Amino acid sequence: MTTIFKNIPSIHIHPILLFFILIAILTGTFMELAIILSIIFIHELGHYTMAQILQWRIRRIMLWVFGGVMDTDEHGNKPIYEEVLVTIAGPFQHIIIFFIVFLFTTGDILPTSILHLIVYYNTAILLFNLLPIWPLDGGRLFFLYLSSFLPYRKAYHAIIIFSISLSLLIIILQFIFLPFTLSAFLLMIFLCMENRTEWKYRYYVFIRFLLNRYEGKSTVKGIQPITVSSENSLMNVFFLFRREKKHPIYIMFSNRKRIAIDENDCLRSYFYENQYNKKIGEVAKSIL
Repeated sequence: MTTIFKNIPSIHIHPILLFFILIAILTGTFMELAIILSIIFIHELGHYTMAQILQWRIRRIMLWVFGGVMDTDEHGNKPIYEEVLVTIAGPFQHIIIFFIVFLFTTGDILPTSILHLIVYYNTAILLFNLLPIWPLDGGRLFFLYLSSFLPYRKAYHAIIIFSISLSLLIIILQFIFLPFTLSAFLLMIFLCMENRTEWKYRYYVFIRFLLNRYEGKSTVKGIQPITVSSENSLMNVFFLFRREKKHPIYIMFSNRKRIAIDENDCLRSYFYENQYNKKIGEVAKSIL
C-alpha cells in the first residue's frame, strides 16, 4: 500500500467544477455536493490505484463534475489490456459504493434520504462516464476497441469526431425530446470543447505516439507488414502504424522492384536525420 501511494500526483480542480461548487454554495445544496465530490474522488482513486499497480507514470489528476481525467505519460504505448484495466477500475468503484450502501441499509447507519442520494448520484455518474464520448471512460474503451484493429491515427481521429457528433446530438435531443437541465447542457458543451481541443492537438498526440515507438517504449505483440508505394511520404507511412504491431515496410517502385526496410529506419530518418519531406523510396535507397 505504501508503494502504491508513495508518489501521489498533483490534483487539480477544473473551472467547470468550481462553477458547480459555487452553485451549490448559493443554493445551499452542500450535502449533494459532498456526495458528488466523494464519488468522483473514489472513482479517480480506482484509476490511480490500478495505474500505480501497473507502474504507470502519472502527471496529474484533474477533477471535474461527474468525473475526472488522469494525465499519464503512457497514452498509446502501453498494452491495450493495461489501458482497459486502468479505465474500468474507475467504474468498478461504483459497484463497491453500491455494495457499501447496501450494507449501510441493513445496519441503519445513515438516514434513508442520504442513502437514496448516494445511490442516485452514484448511478448518474456511472452511466455518464460510460457514454462513448472522449475522454469519458466509455469513450476511452471505445477508442481502445477501435485502435485494436485500426491504425492509431485513424482510431484517434474517429473517436474525437464521433464524440463531438454524439455530444451535439445529445444537446439537440435535450432541446427537442428530453427535459432540459442546465447541468446536462453544460456538461455536453464542456465535452464538445474538450474534444475540440483534442482535435487541435491531434498532431502532437500522434507525434508522441511515434516518438514512443522510436524510443522503444511501445508494446509489440505481433508483426504486420505494410506495403506502400515509393512515392509515399514518411508521414503517410506512419499513418498506417498500429498499436502493438511491428511493421516491416515493403516499398514498391515503378519498375516493380520491391525493397523491404524496418519501421525503425523510417522513424530514425524522420526524428534523427530530420528528413521530413523525403519520400519513402528515397529513404530506402539512402539506407541500402
